[in-house]
Amino acid sequence: MKKSDQNYSLTEELLAEANRCVACGLCLPHCPTYHLTYSEADSPRGRIALMSGVASKRIPLNGKFIQHMDRCLTCRACENVCPSHVAYGRLIDDARVMIYEDLSLPRKENQGRKSWLRNFLERELIARPARLDMLRPILRLLAKSGLLSLCLQLNMLKKNVLAQSSLFLTTRSLPGQIWRSSYSARGSLRGEVALFLGCVARLIDTETLLSTISVLNRLGYTVHVPKTQTCCGALHQHSGQFDVAASLAQQNIRAFEGLNIQAIIHTASGCGVQLTEYSLRMDAGFPVPVMDISQFLNAQEWNEINFIPLSRKIVVHEPCTLRNTLHASRHLYSLLQHIPGIEVVELPGNDRCCGAAGTYFLDQPEFAGSLLDEKLQAFEQTGANCLVTANIGCALHIANGLAKKGRNIEVLHPVTLLARQICIK
Repeated sequence: MKKSDQNYSLTEELLAEANRCVACGLCLPHCPTYHLTYSEADSPRGRIALMSGVASKRIPLNGKFIQHMDRCLTCRACENVCPSHVAYGRLIDDARVMIYEDLSLPRKENQGRKSWLRNFLERELIARPARLDMLRPILRLLAKSGLLSLCLQLNMLKKNVLAQSSLFLTTRSLPGQIWRSSYSARGSLRGEVALFLGCVARLIDTETLLSTISVLNRLGYTVHVPKTQTCCGALHQHSGQFDVAASLAQQNIRAFEGLNIQAIIHTASGCGVQLTEYSLRMDAGFPVPVMDISQFLNAQEWNEINFIPLSRKIVVHEPCTLRNTLHASRHLYSLLQHIPGIEVVELPGNDRCCGAAGTYFLDQPEFAGSLLDEKLQAFEQTGANCLVTANIGCALHIANGLAKKGRNIEVLHPVTLLARQICIK
């Protein structure tokens, strides 16, 4: 298909979906950015009107339009309350494709929206996550020696959000993990599944991935880890690079082909949404269900597994992708209830985004910081000293916020806590 034909198809798709919005305004109270600005242009209804205006060439695609699109977190809370079931997530992605592909834009407004470092990292590392595995031993050495923390105190890095995000590394275990192609079940074989590693998670959240494998093995599942899998493509899709996202999707589909598996398991809900919606975007997808680890584990029999009691209050943060799109956040609570003595409480304000939203906390630090402050205040009200969440981006964002406030709070995935409490025979 010619590029002009692709652009025409995109415009027609966007206009058709935008026209389904009846501008009722029910979405406004649920939109995090409208909550911060009370500007119609920073609400779902307002953004849809702007998209429609640009697509129909009634208003220009200029810097103001880009600003309001960039401020959207793509949390998709608006979709849950929309009486017309408008596919807002698809609309905002299409709008960002229009921005990315509009060659008439000045460089400072389009290509210059990201630093050269961000573009390099997304192109050479995020889209090729196997390279991240080679960085892990170096990062482990820097973190354990204290050099990473020392470097981050340099004036040139103190105001760099991307650099300061590395604080999370100082609180995480970074084993020199070399992934095997499969991990055999313990005891009687119940079935076989595959594990999606992701990109950032495979570098700084190996404890969650290894905990997932351990728990699945204990339940009788052999876990396959295809070496050719890659980034899910969400970061690229949400920045308008649909062709790159589609290429990554095709690579992942090929990576999991031919495996005799019952499901593909993910531990990051952001990746889970992207993997699940491959078929919606490409008319192609995985032949087996894509499931969040908590959802999959809740469907299992635990009669032969014993747990060490834990007398501790655990606060559950629900990522937007798990709550609003996958509709699977309830599984976090029931999964943790397997641990005797535990007190599980919901983080107040779980219906509002924490501000992480992929790379949003890098691109819109002021808005992301305001939303994070609300989460930290809500957490303080619980009086707990542990928070669990099912998305690495949210964990990274919240853990950094707590660390900057000098709070020694553990932020981890619920499956990690579950694995720690399983009795080893």
